[in-house]
Amino acid sequence: MKGQRVIWPSRANVDIEEFELPTIPDDEVLVASECTLISPGTERAFLLGLPNARGRYPSRPGYSNIGKVIEVGKDVNQDLVGKRFASTHGHTSHFIANPGHLLKIESTDVPAEEVVFYNLSAIALQGVRKARIELGESTLVIGQGLIGLLALQLSKLSGAVPVIAADLTDSRLELSKEIGADYTLNPEDNDFPKQLAAATMNKGPIVVIEATGHPDAITTAMHAAGRGARVVLLASTRGETPNVNFYRDVHKKGLILYGAHNSIRPRQESSANFWTSEDDCRLMISLISEERFNVTPLISHRFSGQDAPEAYQLLMEWNPGLLGVVLQWNNEI
Repeated sequence: MKGQRVIWPSRANVDIEEFELPTIPDDEVLVASECTLISPGTERAFLLGLPNARGRYPSRPGYSNIGKVIEVGKDVNQDLVGKRFASTHGHTSHFIANPGHLLKIESTDVPAEEVVFYNLSAIALQGVRKARIELGESTLVIGQGLIGLLALQLSKLSGAVPVIAADLTDSRLELSKEIGADYTLNPEDNDFPKQLAAATMNKGPIVVIEATGHPDAITTAMHAAGRGARVVLLASTRGETPNVNFYRDVHKKGLILYGAHNSIRPRQESSANFWTSEDDCRLMISLISEERFNVTPLISHRFSGQDAPEAYQLLMEWNPGLLGVVLQWNNEI
């Protein structure tokens, strides 16, 4: 049996390769992918070899996959056939895996193109957890790309009041308002400092989450933060931030800076504000399945898996209207 998957043969080059699926081991299962989700910031950075991203080629990208078990090894319970699972497998039509490494999706009603957001949502969640938001704390999320929009909703769920969205693109700010932002601001507006002060009773936000990955936005985050605020660096910064005055911007204001890369997680047991990836992923699957977390407005593009090169071309052009890009596989299952 043959499958298809996305490959980056070289920098800024995307193709679909056909591959032969091996024999299923006795204790593993064959999964047919329903859909996968492109991680726009991370995958663009690695595809283009941007700063702080290892551009290694060839590479097979992706880490958000929803699929159904279509065949099992002889030592695996046959009842798994037809069941849906979430996994970190990449953009591929089929894969073989140990069922113990997959997360079962209990709901049969939740669309695959929605629950596939579970992993990126969990990545945003670990950043929001590090902010330790208390009920009623003002929170500013800088950057309303996909990860910022997810962090915005999670901040609101965590009790942030008000939740303030900041972005340079009007269409993204409109979407922020739609999904629950109390205020939407443009940092390039001359009145941005006054607007932010008005939204926070002249105190500045208590929590600032930087979700752009742009080096200059870190300075914006520190300038915007109120005295004693907590600043979370959620997005992976692509480059160095010049001319930071740590006395003025951090020391004198008493800021606390948190690095929130997804790799900084406990491997075995969750603790307060410091959950394992598996526990956060299970939670996000439940919240999406129960319609307590809305990702539908975040889907901007849908492509068949075979048309992935077209999707990545849009990604490389960095169209601000591009948010959640879903690749659809095996529509017949």
